Amino acid sequence: MTFSEKTTIGSTNLKVGRLGIASSYRAPAEAYEEAFEKGCNYFTLGSFIRGSSSEMKKAIINILKKNARESLVISMISYAHNAWLTEYYLKKRLKELYIDYADVLLLGHFSKRPRQSVINGALKLKKQGLARYIGISSHSRKLIPELHKAGIFDLYHIRYNAANSRAETDIFPHLPENNKPGIISFTATRWGQLLKEKKMPDNQPPLSAVDCYRFVLSNPSVDICMSGARSLEQMKNNLATLNSGPLSDEEMSRIRKIGDYVYNK
Repeated sequence: MTFSEKTTIGSTNLKVGRLGIASSYRAPAEAYEEAFEKGCNYFTLGSFIRGSSSEMKKAIINILKKNARESLVISMISYAHNAWLTEYYLKKRLKELYIDYADVLLLGHFSKRPRQSVINGALKLKKQGLARYIGISSHSRKLIPELHKAGIFDLYHIRYNAANSRAETDIFPHLPENNKPGIISFTATRWGQLLKEKKMPDNQPPLSAVDCYRFVLSNPSVDICMSGARSLEQMKNNLATLNSGPLSDEEMSRIRKIGDYVYNK
């Protein structure tokens, strides 16, 4: 088994590659197109397409010209925390991309349950067919099981990596097997800290990005591990993850020790 095999996000009908592609690292459009060609079809695009997201916009338009809409899963992130602005930016981005709907409307970065007006606004957009599924991202581990009991969200973006692994006790065991939510992990490299030699224990080489992605994807509770690249070369390096599989016991032990060290330091 390798990570090149696609999976389904939770209880949705979205078939995706195991590496998700983030728009915020300023990779060129060709890098995103390369990722799509290799089977990575979960793209996250922020509220503001200017700047870091503009290249992903170009890539999406190029991909859609090849009649690949059904193969591309577009997750639109809104950091507005406001129902009216969320609707405004979603409709604006859909128009800019020449598409009728987003596969996911992701309410970005909540430390507590969103206001009911925000939830109602998102559900309205889903009912109107402007978003097929609703998700939320959070650093608050205990919030996720609480939200899922309410039956509002289809998927969750959570922090999970070798140094921040408490989702294994605070989230994953508390989610039902029936009506399973989608779990998408971000910050696999812990903002690059797990890649830095100066952060490592004595005589230990730093982890590679592929090591970090493999750690995340080795957990069966995770559907997608988000990845970021600043160049075509970095994207190709990240995509090497797809040719690998779950960590061996020895590899897992080494990476957990490094993760614990980085966390405690």
